[in-house]
Amino acid sequence: MGLSTGKREGQGGSIREINVTPMVDVMLVLLIVFMVAAPLLATGLNVKLPEVQATNTPIKDAKLVLTVTKDEKFIFGETDVTHNLEEVLQTNPRLQQERELYIRGDRDARYGAVARAVAAARVAGVSSLNLMVDPQAEIPK
Repeated sequence: MGLSTGKREGQGGSIREINVTPMVDVMLVLLIVFMVAAPLLATGLNVKLPEVQATNTPIKDAKLVLTVTKDEKFIFGETDVTHNLEEVLQTNPRLQQERELYIRGDRDARYGAVARAVAAARVAGVSSLNLMVDPQAEIPK
C-alpha cells in the first residue's frame, strides 16, 4: 500500500519524479562562466595614481609624527604602537589638544596599513591630518 514514484510495468500514469539534470547543467555552465569572468573583472581596472610635485615645507615645531613602516609597524614619535595604535592615539593628551598629526608612510607600505593609520587618527578626533611625502623637483613623465 505504498506510494509509487514511477510507472509500474503494464500500468499507465505519470512519473512523479523531478528531473534535475537540466538544472544542474545550467548551474555548471553558470559556474564556469563566473569562474572565467571574475578574474577579468578584478584585474581589468588599470588605476594610475596621480604624481604630485611638492615643495619642501619645513615643519615649524616638533609635530606629532606617526610612521608606517614597510613591514606594517606603527611608530608614534619613537614608540612602537603597532598593537595598540587606536588606544594610544585616543589617549595621547597632546594629540587631543592640538588635533594635528603627520603620517609618514613608507613607499613600500601596504595601502591597508596607511588606511588603518588614517582611520585611527580620525577616530581619535584629529582634524588636521597631513601625509608626508618626499618632494620632487620634477615629475617624471
